[in-house]
Amino acid sequence: MYIESLSLTNYRNYEELLIEFENKVNVILGENAQGKTNVMESIYVLAMAKSHRTSNDKDLIRWDQDYAKIEGRVQKQHGSLPLQLVISKKGKKAKCNHIEQRKLSQYVGNMNVVMFAPEDLNLVKGSPQVRRRFIDMEIGQVSPIYLHDMSQYQKILQQRNHFLKMLQIKKQTDETMLEILTEQFIQTAVKIITKRFEFLRLLQNWAKPIHQGISRGLETLEIQYKPSVDVLDRLDLSKMVASYQEKFEKVKSREIERGTTLFGPHRDDLLFFVNNRDVQTFGSQGQQRTTALSVKLAEIELIHAEIGEYPILLLDDVLSELDDYRQSHLLNTIQGKVQTFVTTTSVDGIDHQTLKEASAFEVTSGTMRRVI
Repeated sequence: MYIESLSLTNYRNYEELLIEFENKVNVILGENAQGKTNVMESIYVLAMAKSHRTSNDKDLIRWDQDYAKIEGRVQKQHGSLPLQLVISKKGKKAKCNHIEQRKLSQYVGNMNVVMFAPEDLNLVKGSPQVRRRFIDMEIGQVSPIYLHDMSQYQKILQQRNHFLKMLQIKKQTDETMLEILTEQFIQTAVKIITKRFEFLRLLQNWAKPIHQGISRGLETLEIQYKPSVDVLDRLDLSKMVASYQEKFEKVKSREIERGTTLFGPHRDDLLFFVNNRDVQTFGSQGQQRTTALSVKLAEIELIHAEIGEYPILLLDDVLSELDDYRQSHLLNTIQGKVQTFVTTTSVDGIDHQTLKEASAFEVTSGTMRRVI
């Protein structure tokens, strides 16, 4: 899978852009604040229908404009696929093969991307929210049903929190509605964590040998899902439901007192262990970076295993954050099999065949031109 062409209209600092790419490494050069990352972000948004940098879609629209439009043509095994995403103050409209998609969950997954940016190095040492977002975005690319379940979960969570707030301030006293919402909440929560357990098992299968390779066989990586409710048997749905029911019965008065849902997938976390030690707490910066890199490279292989095609890799200003050995390992892994976009201020000092054979583009003040 690769993106053949990209067109931007009123996107961030780009008024108009039409550019074509080859199925190899594409290096985007330019000084800071010229628009390199905006190009990367636009490819990510075209794939995922949301940004990795902001949760406010209005940020994506060029100053004083009413809408932003991203169009791309993706080459896949079964032919060429045009994609379009229009972002306005009213929301988002997505088209796949010129047909408007009723739900964004039906649109996401037509083009697969893996983004690796400096903030992804926070995957290990950052907040649980960073790790939850990572897992939700990655599962969503290969499982439209997961996106649907997550959307349902967010709605039920919102309703449940609202009702708990009503009970807290005594605007409601009848707890019948809370019981109904709790039951709906549990049924959806169990679907989500089941999928997360399954995804992380697959991710670990890919990440473990990659990590061993980068660490020259000295380290073993283990990824664990840390649910906020102690589900006794994650392979038995009825036992998981029972664990949740028991937990919510115990904390009901505390939830009413606080006016919010205290447990569930929105409070879960991931743990990374290297040689049985928690990397977040005890790992060196090098170990944390190796773990993040291993996970990202594992994502590429996992998506390939799930859909039969390699995703597009976006390396946004990340090569300068990695030492020579990790840079080489990353570039060796992608060489010749993954269309890759690399943003950097300069390729000086990166001596690798992959970059010598790359296409190069220069970005200056919201314009982009091919230089090699």
